[in-house]
Amino acid sequence: MYAITGITGQVGGAVARALLAQGKPVRAVVRDEAKGRVWAELGCEVAIAAMDDAAALARAFAGTAGVFVLPPPNFDPEPGFPEARAENAAVRQALDTARPPRVVCLSTVGAQAAQPNLLSQRTLMEEALRTLPFPVTFLRPAWFLENLRWDITQASEQGVLSSYLQPLERAVPMVATADVGSVAAELLVQEGEAPRIVELEGPERLTQHAIAAALSQVLGRPVHAEVVPRETWGAIFRAQGMRDPVPRIQMLDGFNEGWIRFEGSDASVRRGKVGVSEVIRSLVG
Repeated sequence: MYAITGITGQVGGAVARALLAQGKPVRAVVRDEAKGRVWAELGCEVAIAAMDDAAALARAFAGTAGVFVLPPPNFDPEPGFPEARAENAAVRQALDTARPPRVVCLSTVGAQAAQPNLLSQRTLMEEALRTLPFPVTFLRPAWFLENLRWDITQASEQGVLSSYLQPLERAVPMVATADVGSVAAELLVQEGEAPRIVELEGPERLTQHAIAAALSQVLGRPVHAEVVPRETWGAIFRAQGMRDPVPRIQMLDGFNEGWIRFEGSDASVRRGKVGVSEVIRSLVG
């Protein structure tokens, strides 16, 4: 039995589907019983637990062959990340109680960065779980290609890809959530010593011009990339409802300035199979 947190999201769902395809039993860990019904219909056990409830998580993790940890995303956190710290403490306590033989945690590219930014929530997770008295694997994927879902409408209607990743001609590691799920499932079931860190990107690194070209091909209309001036980011993010845009701006700066990057050498980074055009087609429907 493999317990999967975050199963209602793209990555957690991909992990669960990959395991089910292998005939492995899955326990869906959800906060809301109603959201677990679709997984129950697929043959999964369902466990109810919030990510800050150590006792409920320990019950959900008990008796499993492996656990996939995916903290809920928080794109507008309070200063100091108190939500993430509470969840990390609960997850650590639950894992220490349940002692599953294999744990895979979804982290992020750049988790080793010392500079504060939105992804520091994953840095804190790694720090909290790294000292558990059994192996924990941190899967650090690149920028998710599925972030393009927010660009489809503008590209389709206006022929523009508004980019916060700059300069436009710089190739950035990106990865599809299907590849993340597949690798996470592989790490959960593999035998032998568990790797501490696995860094993952897609089959090729992409410039914003290359992404615009892929959008053009899939949408059947010309699309070009345009820079979103940095001095406008704060106002844009606040208009979208963010209370504090600084962590998000710091994260984008990290990608653009190069200090959010893979920790290992390029040769050590795993590569997925799903390309940008395939992801765009799935987003367009």
